[in-house]
Amino acid sequence: MLLIREVFNAKPGKAGELAKKFKQVIPYMEKEGLKNVKVMTDLISNYWTVVIESETEEFARFEKEVRGFTSKPEVKEIMKDYMSLVDGGYREVFKIE
Repeated sequence: MLLIREVFNAKPGKAGELAKKFKQVIPYMEKEGLKNVKVMTDLISNYWTVVIESETEEFARFEKEVRGFTSKPEVKEIMKDYMSLVDGGYREVFKIE
């Protein structure tokens, strides 16, 4: 099992708006096979940090989900202009032992 964290640095004051968008797409992520999907915001971290955490059985499944995910019409509408809320970020992938 793999734990995947997508860490986003939101623009100042935009973390809540970004987290709201991510929370709305959780059902679509779970439909694609991701498990235990959570959206988290910082308490003590870099300001305006938003993290999406999920689990998957294999990285290939995650890659497949990521490639076509935002092209789905309902997801595309929810995530419209989300990059205008983001300054940067990175991905972490951990093997759950």
